[in-house]
Amino acid sequence: MTDAPTVLVTGATGFVGRRLVPELVARGLDVRAMTRRPEQYDGPGVAVGGDVTDRASLSDALAGADVAIYLVHSLDDPDFERKDAEAARTFGRAAKAAGVQQIVYLGGLGEEGSDLSPHLRSRREVEGLLGEAGVPVTVLRAAIVVGAGGISWELTRQLVKNLPAMIVPRWVSTRTQPIALDDVVRYLAGVIGQEAALDRVFEIGGPEQLTYLEMLQVAAEISSGHRVPIVRVPVLTPRLSSYWLALVTDVDVTTGRNLIDSMGTEVVVTDRSILDIVPGEPIPYAEAVRRALDESGRS
Repeated sequence: MTDAPTVLVTGATGFVGRRLVPELVARGLDVRAMTRRPEQYDGPGVAVGGDVTDRASLSDALAGADVAIYLVHSLDDPDFERKDAEAARTFGRAAKAAGVQQIVYLGGLGEEGSDLSPHLRSRREVEGLLGEAGVPVTVLRAAIVVGAGGISWELTRQLVKNLPAMIVPRWVSTRTQPIALDDVVRYLAGVIGQEAALDRVFEIGGPEQLTYLEMLQVAAEISSGHRVPIVRVPVLTPRLSSYWLALVTDVDVTTGRNLIDSMGTEVVVTDRSILDIVPGEPIPYAEAVRRALDESGRS
């Protein structure tokens, strides 16, 4: 692979993409920011039009690209599993035809063979479909990404901001391993062009394993200076939980339901081999919260 590869970033205007593109440009890479509306793109890199569900649109976007970063999902669609599978298969074939040498995909944490939710099961399926045509895939599996604009973080931020007290379901006791957006960007950038990262799966996370309840309390203390009273109830179905979230946050019912389905599954890092490729200790959760709140305040 060339010393300064040409990198196509799908979802360039999304939560992770809009932070990743500037980092790659700062590292001296030739970056293409793929979006369905390139005429509206005003960020760094070269804007290119493309839609992962439209094979014809991908030919020009991928032509000459060495690496493709895949940051696309359809979590807000009731039929997201089928749509994400079709998109991944289409993109993988187009990347192979264009001579792409590496696809980097941000997937979801979750033990192999565990009872994965539809959301996590779909992320796992996409991993395989992206490489089905033969392009080596580097997978980074993450749990909750803490950063302004991220769906999971926005749920946390808005809950502790909007509610003086909370009645919460059992899934708040599930352990997870949140990761700062800055670290996700660092890992994504760090595996580009790395031979040792081809056709490998890496788990990425912050330094702490926390329950959702602990995450809420830390976020509340940092944002308001005090903890939020929380009462756990034994029965609160995913459907009722999603309506509750839609009532007190701006996250829609479909997205909320798909996320909540995943929150009963423990998702923690069990393999830290990513540090062999991209060394450096990750940012603690409290600092990630401070950075996210600061960015939210600026925007």
